[in-house]
Amino acid sequence: MTEETPGFEEKPDVPSGATPDGAESKAAPQEGAAPTGDGAADAGLVAQLDQVRTALGERTADLQRLQAEYQNYRRRVERDRIAVKEIAIANLLTELLPVLDDVGRAREHGELVGGFKSVAESVETVAAKMGLQQFGKEGEPFDPTIHEALMHSYAPDVTETTCVAILQPGYRIGERTIRPARVAVAEPQPGAQSVKADEATEAADDKESGGPDEG
Repeated sequence: MTEETPGFEEKPDVPSGATPDGAESKAAPQEGAAPTGDGAADAGLVAQLDQVRTALGERTADLQRLQAEYQNYRRRVERDRIAVKEIAIANLLTELLPVLDDVGRAREHGELVGGFKSVAESVETVAAKMGLQQFGKEGEPFDPTIHEALMHSYAPDVTETTCVAILQPGYRIGERTIRPARVAVAEPQPGAQSVKADEATEAADDKESGGPDEG
């Protein structure tokens, strides 16, 4: 018969390296808990992303500014190129005006015949293709911005200063006048305006009164 030692109970054999149930539950990490340091890493990534976005915005603004400056430069170069071309053409045609004046005088005197006529018409055609336009006609009102008065007189049949003779035609290229038309002008005779005003007043009075008094 075996004797039992008082105060001692038999315990089940525990495998080597195993822990009791309570210890195992305490050592296991809680589900849903974030690992230590992940929040700081996320904040750092957000800060870096903001810096990248800021740098991208600055570079985009720089690119847009450079593009606008380049477009302005191209427009300025094109405008200067056109201006230089117009000045060169105007200078050339200005030197050609005396030849055109001789051609005009020869045409007026009936001397534009034969080979001279063919050459003269070719010169006029080339000048017109380059944009040269002739202006100045008898009977048009005198405009000091495009006319140069070389002769002055009075005439009873004009109501304003009028070009009565074209001594030399004017020429322009587009809106640019390269030579004003040289003209003879006539003004209304002194007192003619007051006489016409009196006549107009009398006519208005007659109309209001029902016509002139009958004898």
